Amino acid sequence: MIRIVSIEREYGCGAANIAQTIADRLGWKLWDQEITAEIARRLKCKAELVREREERCDSMFYGLIKSFMRGSFEPRVDSPDMELLDAEHLAVLFEKVVKEIAERGSCVIVGRGAAWFLRERTDAFHAFLYAPYEEKLRRCVAAGQSEKESQELIESVDRERAAFVRKYYGKVWPDRSLYNLMMNTRIGDEAVVRTILDVVAILQKQPQASGSRV
Repeated sequence: MIRIVSIEREYGCGAANIAQTIADRLGWKLWDQEITAEIARRLKCKAELVREREERCDSMFYGLIKSFMRGSFEPRVDSPDMELLDAEHLAVLFEKVVKEIAERGSCVIVGRGAAWFLRERTDAFHAFLYAPYEEKLRRCVAAGQSEKESQELIESVDRERAAFVRKYYGKVWPDRSLYNLMMNTRIGDEAVVRTILDVVAILQKQPQASGSRV
């Protein structure tokens, strides 16, 4: 029985809206920016503190943190104890929170290493969404970002995600062996949503659902 769907993605491919639609149709809870809020709550973070202190912090360290925490928006976090929290401890915290969410079941989780953290669970389905550069640029601009900002984010965010995963988990991002399904979102959001739901429905009928990779 599939109780968890994780959606890993390239920046700009439309995964946030796709994940929301999947959650709505399944009647499950979406964990996207909510994960960032939970991390911030545990760290007792205040967004405005980062804006004041960010320039004085290790830009690579904070870049990696923000890229990994990024959901459908770009959060900023900080804490009076941030100096004591290195990226390795943050990586452990991500795993703890994602696993706790998974225990509740009936959820769609966007990014945050969920496919890796939940790789041993037989009730989890993992999808990876990607798109050609031109499609990602089109989507970002359509969402209200400037073309320059969109280009910069498309070129940097996934590189930083890959760097975070390589440094703190010793893995290549994306690791294709983790995913049940990898899809190009250029075919359209509805086609992607229907395909994921159809495959999940098929796997629901199998005794060892997530043991197969599609």
